[in-house]
Amino acid sequence: MRHIRAYGLVGLAGLAIAAVAYAQSTVPAAPAKDSKPAAAAPAAPASKAGQDPNAYAELAKTHWGDAKAGAAKAGACAACHGLDGNATANPALYPRIAGQSELFVAKQLALFKAGLRTDGNASLMIPYAQALSPQDMRDLGAYFQTQHSGAGIADDTAITSGPYEGKKLYQVGEKLYRQGDAGRGIVACTACHGPAGDGNPGPAYPHVGGQQSWYVEMRLTEYRGGQSTLKDDKLFGLMALETKNLSDEEIKGLATYLQGLHNRADQASPADVAAAKAAAAASPQPSKN
Repeated sequence: MRHIRAYGLVGLAGLAIAAVAYAQSTVPAAPAKDSKPAAAAPAAPASKAGQDPNAYAELAKTHWGDAKAGAAKAGACAACHGLDGNATANPALYPRIAGQSELFVAKQLALFKAGLRTDGNASLMIPYAQALSPQDMRDLGAYFQTQHSGAGIADDTAITSGPYEGKKLYQVGEKLYRQGDAGRGIVACTACHGPAGDGNPGPAYPHVGGQQSWYVEMRLTEYRGGQSTLKDDKLFGLMALETKNLSDEEIKGLATYLQGLHNRADQASPADVAAAKAAAAASPQPSKN
């Protein structure tokens, strides 16, 4: 695993989650402990044209997604997020969703369709989500989970004043991500999202490594605000607690650090790995004499 810096390694071409991120809430901080397709459904809002207030609850009736079926349905996503989910159309507007977990993607699509998620650029997503069945959502999630996440470049501009004077911006985020801040009750982000930002598909902690900094900054600021349209969203409650004491500068530091964070394995497709192994096997071996 490595971290890309502005004058270091260039980020990979072509996540979210992304990453489509969780809608917001003001509730308990305990993370979900099971890996079932859906927890207790949030209260349904009044239905508007095209919305299905039951879309979130309907996920509980689906089976695990089919990545091949999802690939056939991903064409509608490609114009904005790229066919592989790496947001090649306009990275400043659409988040990466490549490598995102199946359940996370499916949940966000269901929240859009139910009218429970209206933050950020939700208005762009809602018309697409309304056309999907719950199983379509699982299939799309399964497909994007198989895709390799790219990454960008982290900002290593030196900070010239304030508590972090002399540090580079990404270093502020790096320390919080890897060590947290015990004095302020901030747990290291690696505890849930992993050293390379791969997340955890069980409780549906999202893949955050390589996500565009603007998107991470937007979502962390929303979490810090502590308000949500959802009821009893424990995962949002957890993030609200983790972010409530972060400064704007710390949020920017985390955002740019994550933009440049990726796992080395993300670069290579299974075909690339197989070809490299075949080439190594065919190479003449050095003499032991």
